[in-house]
Amino acid sequence: MVSNAGPSTSTCQVSVPRQRTEWLDAVRDAADGLAAAEWATTRLIEAVAGMDDAAARGTSALPDWTRGHVVTHLARNADALVNLLTWARTGVEHPMYASGADRDQDIATGAPRSAWLLREDLVAACGRFAASATGLGEAAWQAEVTHRQNRTIRAHLVPWIRTLEVWVHLIDLDLGVGFDEIPEDTAERLIDVLVSYHAGRPDTPALRLEADVADGRRAVWQLAGVGEPRLVSGPAAAVMAWMTGRGTNGLEGDPPLLPAVL
Repeated sequence: MVSNAGPSTSTCQVSVPRQRTEWLDAVRDAADGLAAAEWATTRLIEAVAGMDDAAARGTSALPDWTRGHVVTHLARNADALVNLLTWARTGVEHPMYASGADRDQDIATGAPRSAWLLREDLVAACGRFAASATGLGEAAWQAEVTHRQNRTIRAHLVPWIRTLEVWVHLIDLDLGVGFDEIPEDTAERLIDVLVSYHAGRPDTPALRLEADVADGRRAVWQLAGVGEPRLVSGPAAAVMAWMTGRGTNGLEGDPPLLPAVL
């Protein structure tokens, strides 16, 4: 008997182990964070390159800090985050800073330097951060490390933490850069990071955050905390500014004063 049926077909579904999926997600998130950090760093170095010695000694938007303090902090923060990436790669504990006092002393000592020295230090430190992230394996990006604020995080968040530091303190330099220059897709991810900073703190109020982000979407975050939830909404740039303690302009609702995290 001859069958008129066509060739038999079968479907083979390959199941990806959960751990493998988590590793791939971590690698993708880290890659996105590194790209965002690179763009923010380019903008930072452009701004710092325009400073002369007088500008470097001028006041920043941060109380009691000159622009030299801010640039030095950004350089030392890059080195501190290299410590976390080294920890993730080797499995050997490398805290961000030896101590809070050492961190503060390094910033105070570096702040009065010339604009040229500040810039060269910053460029070198940013290069060390980028080099440290190159070639980090899948398991390393999933490794747990401890942030300076005693929070346990996965290493794939480190590039986003660096991106947040660069953008916010670039704005603090008071050289004409504002939160509205942060790309909306980057701002959305940075709000995720800021929400994680506040989550679980005993002094955080309960919040519902709504931010206008890329592609005309409105992203929503629920933050458990003290009291009845307050609604805060607005453009992603305005939400970021408020969540980092830098004003409430452009927001709607009832934005409370948040605990300092940056």
